[in-house]
Amino acid sequence: MKNILAAMALICMGMTTVYAGTQQEKMKSCNDEASSQSLAGDARKAFMKNCLSADPMSAQQLKMKTCNADASAKSLAGDERKAFMKSCLSAKATPPTQQEKMKTCNADASAKSLTGDARKAFMKSCLSASPQ
Repeated sequence: MKNILAAMALICMGMTTVYAGTQQEKMKSCNDEASSQSLAGDARKAFMKNCLSADPMSAQQLKMKTCNADASAKSLAGDERKAFMKSCLSAKATPPTQQEKMKTCNADASAKSLTGDARKAFMKSCLSASPQ
């Protein structure tokens, strides 16, 4: 019984360390992004609160984002766009290729106007994230 409790305690400590590591990475990433935007005072506090509480995108949200980006890249509009989005969103989910992931992450970094170390940190985080 003691061995089981000891094993469970070790597992819990390991899980806490993993969680703390990801939370620390998120904190660093948000802090870097706030610094790259030269935020200070209340604006920085608000940004950090929002950034740290943001949940990762669900698989459906990620799929919607990818389909939207593809439709925009093809300059689709009106009924053509609707048809494309319907077929894209109903298609069997396949994990994005590294090239597609790079393209999406790059577009997101550009949309956020990230540069330098903040961009590097964002790209590393974005590219290492696995779709849910």
